[in-house]
Amino acid sequence: MRVAYLGPAGTFGEEAAIRFAPEAERLPFPSHAAVAAAVESGMADLGVVAIENSINGSVAETLDILIHETELRIQAELVLPIVHNLVVKPATNADMVKVIYSHPQALGQCRKFIERCFPKAQLEAALSTTEAVQLALRRDNDGAAIATARAAELYGAEVLARGIQDAANNVTRFLVLGHKTPPPTGRDRTSIAFTFAEDQPGALAGVLNEFAKHGVNCTKIESRPTREAFGEYVFLIDFEGHKDEPEMAALLEQVATHCATLKVFGSYPRWQ
Repeated sequence: MRVAYLGPAGTFGEEAAIRFAPEAERLPFPSHAAVAAAVESGMADLGVVAIENSINGSVAETLDILIHETELRIQAELVLPIVHNLVVKPATNADMVKVIYSHPQALGQCRKFIERCFPKAQLEAALSTTEAVQLALRRDNDGAAIATARAAELYGAEVLARGIQDAANNVTRFLVLGHKTPPPTGRDRTSIAFTFAEDQPGALAGVLNEFAKHGVNCTKIESRPTREAFGEYVFLIDFEGHKDEPEMAALLEQVATHCATLKVFGSYPRWQ
């Protein structure tokens, strides 16, 4: 089995891929969109993408891929503890650091540490935490990266500070994307997206009332722009249950009557 992830090696995406399928062949790609494309094209059997962080919230890139760019289905989810480290070129001291590189999510998750310890440092976004290490190593001892300890080890960097994330319980939820829908397990989650034909009072409440009437617990709700007109949104809900269970199928039928569009991203085993 081949599993695509946001690379290069040493990222949290790679760690998630290892935890999901330790024996699989791992294929690094430069973006979550590329991960999805690899699975769609057959280069990979499954793809691992980040969807949500406990500090920084949802990963907009992944949400937009699911909404607009792919028909892949969610196969599974896993929640990974995230430990960020300040990584530098050997012989670099803290007072030498002028630029800090990392993925935007990692920079956001370490905001307090950066403001407290490096208030004058320039922050630069990288495609991944591992690429951030590579960029820092190219500088003359004035660059640093926020990355994994594994990335530091792989590329010959040093860890200057450990556990610099803003919260000790920092975790990221990852999704595994593929072509199939896993069968019900009795402990499942379903993710959907929907739009309304027009903006009117009570539209969203009508959908939420269907969940209440069926006694179904919604675990997450949010929105993203439709990309079609300002002020128009796609609503996203995660709820407990599997779309192929009779009660859930009946619920989705009722939800669809309120919506202009309804897309099911998948039903998959819950991590907890």
